[in-house]
Amino acid sequence: MIKWAIIFLVIGLIAGALGLGGVAGVSIGIAKFLFVAALLIAVVLFVLGLTIFRKVT
Repeated sequence: MIKWAIIFLVIGLIAGALGLGGVAGVSIGIAKFLFVAALLIAVVLFVLGLTIFRKVT
């Protein structure tokens, strides 16, 4: 998911450099959403991993 966030970030930066404001804004918005979603999933899995590990041992 981080890979897709980076791809959309690059698309947004290139579109912004070329003067395509609408495409750049949408691409950056998608990149932000994907990055936050990936970060939240990573945190949830980390917390679940800690709690499951404590129950097993």
